[in-house]
Amino acid sequence: MKIKVRSPGSATIINAISTGCGSAFGIELFVDAEVRLKSGEGITCRTDQEVDTTLMEICAKQVLKKFDVESRVEIRTESTLPVASGLSSSSAVSNAVTMALTNALEDEYEIDAVNVGLDDLGILNLAVDSSLEAGVTVTGAFDDASASYFGGISVTDNFQREIIRHEKWDMQNILIYMPDKKSPTAEADVARMKLLAPWVKLAFKEVLKGNIHQALTLNGLLYCSALHFDPDIALDALGAGAVAAGLSGTGPSFVAITDEENSRNVEDAWKSYPGRVIKTKVDNQGTQVIARE
Repeated sequence: MKIKVRSPGSATIINAISTGCGSAFGIELFVDAEVRLKSGEGITCRTDQEVDTTLMEICAKQVLKKFDVESRVEIRTESTLPVASGLSSSSAVSNAVTMALTNALEDEYEIDAVNVGLDDLGILNLAVDSSLEAGVTVTGAFDDASASYFGGISVTDNFQREIIRHEKWDMQNILIYMPDKKSPTAEADVARMKLLAPWVKLAFKEVLKGNIHQALTLNGLLYCSALHFDPDIALDALGAGAVAAGLSGTGPSFVAITDEENSRNVEDAWKSYPGRVIKTKVDNQGTQVIARE
């Protein structure tokens, strides 16, 4: 039995760490998780990137516990999504592995996943639980995880694990500036970010009004100040014609939304900074099975 699942990363509209409420949208950079079931017991994890596989192992253990079965599980992930970048790589991994193993066990043991609490929201919540247990997130990143799982824009209350709003988003042109460094979320200064709460709440109100571009930019500039990132990176993008630009997650990546006419101008503006620029688009498909054998 082999199942392969593809899960997109996401970019930040509102970072939930300061208030508990957040918003994110799926992007066309992916983690693919392939799960194989074999006779015996044990969990083996491999990845194409030099990352700790603890999160993958925890996801697998959680799913096996839900199904109350024992099986030998082999997991392999491949990714076009940079790790520790503020683009929800951990959420994409946990979503992909959790969904892939759920589908594999469902087929192998002929057990309806819904009957063990693993409908879509069940899978999503189990993936978030695994991320929290692995220590790769501060709030559980329910906003990032739900945008990765369902695609499009997700607006959430992370503490209540509630999706306030979910909607598809038209195919915006997305540019991501990726510096030559990593910034793990778990190492971010939470106390400093919580100082931003009154102003992040203002940005969140803009999301609820549908003013996504304004909210993303305000949020991104606020978190730049708290986390000591250079706001000029976002301002240069805006000066080059971006309709929105700001820090994604806890950095170090920045995201800009542009029209076709100004995309090259923004890219050129960012070439003066060390690192690379990634072109992508909004993902509205979310996490899904792409192969089954």
